[in-house]
Amino acid sequence: MATAADADAMGRAIQLAARGLGSTSPNPVVGCVILDASGQPAGAGFHQRAGGPHAEVHALREAGERARGGTAYVTLEPCNHTGRTGPCAQALVEAGIGRVVYAVGDPNAQATGGADTLCAAGVQVEQGLLAEQAEAGNIAWLTSVRLGRPHVLWKYAATLDGRIAAQDGTSRWITSPESRADVHRLRAEADAVIVGSGTVRADDPHLAVRGVEGAVQPLRVVVDTEGAAVKPGARVLDDAAPTLIAVAEDAETELLDVVRLPRAAHGLSVPALLEALYQRGVRSVLLEGGPTLAGAFVAAGAVDKVVGYLAPVLLGAGRTALADAGISTITEALRLDMTETVRVGPDLRVTATPAKAPKER
Repeated sequence: MATAADADAMGRAIQLAARGLGSTSPNPVVGCVILDASGQPAGAGFHQRAGGPHAEVHALREAGERARGGTAYVTLEPCNHTGRTGPCAQALVEAGIGRVVYAVGDPNAQATGGADTLCAAGVQVEQGLLAEQAEAGNIAWLTSVRLGRPHVLWKYAATLDGRIAAQDGTSRWITSPESRADVHRLRAEADAVIVGSGTVRADDPHLAVRGVEGAVQPLRVVVDTEGAAVKPGARVLDDAAPTLIAVAEDAETELLDVVRLPRAAHGLSVPALLEALYQRGVRSVLLEGGPTLAGAFVAAGAVDKVVGYLAPVLLGAGRTALADAGISTITEALRLDMTETVRVGPDLRVTATPAKAPKER
C-alpha cells in the first residue's frame, strides 16, 4: 500500500524526468529518487542524455552507502540489458536497495525484465504508483516503442474563430509573444520539427529553437514533394540546426540532404515519412506545417496530440487550421479528449488527444 511519502517521492521523480525532455532521444526520459532506510532523502537523478548514465545511476552515486536498505522510486521499470550503459536493475541490487517502486513497465523488448531481476535478488518490487502521470511525461518515447514510429504533436495558432491567416494571407502575428515563446519550448522538447512546402513559400521559417537555454536543436524537416519550394538561401538551410528535405522518389531536384519517399494521393506518404524519421532516431515530432500537411497527418491517423494556441482575435475569413483530413461526415469526426487548458499571456493554450474508443462490454 503506497503511502503519502511514496507518492511524494514518485512525484519528485516525475518532475526530474521532465528535465530530460529533448535531450535523451532515442532513449526515454526517466527520473529516480532514493530514500534511505529511515525514509529520508538520500539521492536523486534523471537521465540527461543518450549514452550517459541512467537516472538510477545518478541517484545511486548521490546516495552512496545510504542507498543500502533504502527505497528507489523510478518513473520507468529499471532496464535489464547492457547497451551503452550497464543494466540499472543490477546496479540497484549491487547497491543494496531493499525496495523498488516504479511507475510504468518498460515495453521495450530489449530492456524489459528488470522487475524480475530485482525480485530474484530478493528486492521488494511494486509497480503502478502515479503511472498515469509518469506515462504522460514519457508519452513520446512510449508511443515510439509501441507503434514503431515517432510520436506526433500537431501545433497550430489560430484566432478564436479558427483562422490561421487573414484573407490576404498575412498571419504575423495572430498570437502573443508569450505563446510564441511557449512554442520554442515545444520545439526544444522535440526531436524533429516538420513543415510543408506551403509554409516555406509563405513564411520562410527558421524552425530552430530560440530562447531556451541548453536546448538541443531539433532536426528541421521540410515536406517538399517536388523539391521546388526550398530555394538557396532559405533560412531553414542555415547552420543553426540540421535540416532534411523530404521529396518524391521521382522529383528532379539538386537539393542536398534529401530523403526520397513514395507519393500519396496528395503529396508524400505520411507513414513512409515517419518510418524514415524513426530510422534516423527521431522519436518525437512537432508538426508545425499548415492546414494541408496537418490534414494529411490526421487522415493517416498519425496525430497523437494537438496543441492549439487560440488568440482573442476574430478575422471572419482566411485559411482554417485544418484542411481536408479525409472526413466527410460528422460521424467520422476525430473526437478529442481535452487534457489541459492554460492561459499563455492573453491567449488560451488547449491540449487534446484523440479519444480512445469505448471498450466493448
